[in-house]
Amino acid sequence: MTSAHGGRVRNLDTLARLRRGLRTPPGPALRLPVPDGMTAPLGCDAVAVPVPFGRLVMPRLPRAGCVYADGTHWWWLVPADSDHALEWPAPARYAPCAVLPDTPELPALIHRPDGKLPYTPPIPLYLALCRVTGTAPAWSRPVSA
Repeated sequence: MTSAHGGRVRNLDTLARLRRGLRTPPGPALRLPVPDGMTAPLGCDAVAVPVPFGRLVMPRLPRAGCVYADGTHWWWLVPADSDHALEWPAPARYAPCAVLPDTPELPALIHRPDGKLPYTPPIPLYLALCRVTGTAPAWSRPVSA
């Protein structure tokens, strides 16, 4: 698409894609894979919680995407930039590019959704995590002057 002046028009989708392209994962850390037969057109990040919280969150989700587990954490694949304007509640950890720092081996895939997209919708995941951790969502907290 071009503007009346002959220049290319940039929209929010273009800017988000450009921003994702600038993100490069750190060196030799492990990265959660997108399973064969699935595509991740929005890029992938991951959200991890300790296993006890994972077991509480899973039944609260209307739809779960790919979920991975190791001995200590459950990891959900979410679209890239799902941390934009969100403070994920502790003890959740947000992993850009689905890179797992300080993880010695790749977690096992414990849930794979039907279809071709690996994502867990980030807002329901965020709200479920807020609920099980007793944290108010960022947008409902009082704002101080």
